[in-house]
Amino acid sequence: MRVLHVIARLNVGGTARYITQLAHELPKHGIETFVATGFVQGSEVEDPSAQSIDLIRIRSLGRSFNPLKDHLARKQLEKIVQEVKPDIIHTHTFKAGYIARMKKQSVPVVHTFHGHLLDDPEFSGFKSRVIIALEKMMATKTAKLVTVGENVGNELLHHHIGVKEQYLSIPPGVVALEITPRSQALHNLGIEESDQPIIGWIARVTGVKNPLRALAVARALPNAHFIMAGGGDLLEDVRATAPSNVSVIGWAQAEDVLGASEIIFSTSDNEGMPVALIEAQLAGKPVVATDVGSVSEVVANHETGLVTNTHPNSIAAAVTTLLLDAHKRTTMGTLAASRARSLFSVERMINAHLGLYRSIVK
Repeated sequence: MRVLHVIARLNVGGTARYITQLAHELPKHGIETFVATGFVQGSEVEDPSAQSIDLIRIRSLGRSFNPLKDHLARKQLEKIVQEVKPDIIHTHTFKAGYIARMKKQSVPVVHTFHGHLLDDPEFSGFKSRVIIALEKMMATKTAKLVTVGENVGNELLHHHIGVKEQYLSIPPGVVALEITPRSQALHNLGIEESDQPIIGWIARVTGVKNPLRALAVARALPNAHFIMAGGGDLLEDVRATAPSNVSVIGWAQAEDVLGASEIIFSTSDNEGMPVALIEAQLAGKPVVATDVGSVSEVVANHETGLVTNTHPNSIAAAVTTLLLDAHKRTTMGTLAASRARSLFSVERMINAHLGLYRSIVK
């Protein structure tokens, strides 16, 4: 069986690693796997995992909308489909799904939502209504709709995108990182040792991740030190407005941030199933995160971390709860690691995809 995966770009993050895991593992089970992708744009950086697989580049494909380039990308994809002759086309994220599904394909199409754009502030109001209308239309041309979490699927169904029978949830398979020892991690990050507890934030520095909310949390907790790791269009704004107890370090190794931090927190307005939080749980770190998308499927509230509403004071209160109770942090971290190993194994993710593909191509 041949499966062609299509994604707009493999920027740093969990979605890129999800795709590369599939590209590495599926061929071991008789699935010939191809990955077609465009290029990162602006301040984005391509995920290092992309270098580990052979890529088919779609020169005109990227995240931003451009009618001419999108038309060219569709033509380039048509040529790739003719050359690869896949049994299934598997698209990932909105842009690739749009390019591939605007025209009915000659083979079955599977689409994976690694989250959605419906709560993304960049696509609010009229843009959101357009996206919903497009997703409804494209769902009629799709054999299966995969989500990285049950909650993401429920949110899409709430907007009448597809029907329940089309949906399948496949959580990401995540390999535990080799965490850097604390002293070395601090050195690598350029942070001096101190008595202050360190709280880590790892995400794209862009609107949907709401880094400005993270700064508000830091202002509410002046006796803690915050590390913000990641790049994006808001990076310089965040650097310019960060209080003195925040180190905005840009792109950094997750192994270092996790090694330096007692707690990891997330301030997103919208998520799929964030791999950064799964990696934190695998590392035995308690997580405080906003209750969006499928975050509550990653973080078991009051068991492996705390899930809160999006108000900065609520997030700060949850972080304070953990800072004041070292035993709770340790207990949560231990349970987090064992739970994450069980729920987010690569084997489980691969077997789910094998079952999916074999149910479509007999």
